[in-house]
Amino acid sequence: MDSLLLIVTPVYAALLALLFLYLSFRVINRRKVARVALGHDGDADLTRRVRVHANFAEYVPFSLLLLALCELQGAPFELLHLFGAALLAGRISHAYGVSQTAENLKFRMAGMIATFGVIAATALTSLYLAVSG
Repeated sequence: MDSLLLIVTPVYAALLALLFLYLSFRVINRRKVARVALGHDGDADLTRRVRVHANFAEYVPFSLLLLALCELQGAPFELLHLFGAALLAGRISHAYGVSQTAENLKFRMAGMIATFGVIAATALTSLYLAVSG
């Protein structure tokens, strides 16, 4: 197998891209309803949607980069799928938790724990694979 060929990362990148589009459309739709072009103009629902979308954009690209680095360095597919599935589940959980008007912190916290866990695990895995050669 060609070591530069990514098999697992594109699956999670595509699924996360679809989730990103969904979150984007939620912001756009609320902007139309609230008639707000920029910012949030004090609209609490729009503020939540914007933050969910922005938080996703802040964490997912770096997470996918680390996942890709692990894959390019030959990490086992099972481990890559574990990382990818945890990231996807974490981002769904976070988006759901923060989107609720009566926010349930359990979903938000679970999402961030999963996201931070994946970032830490992929960083350590990539570092280990890099130094162990």
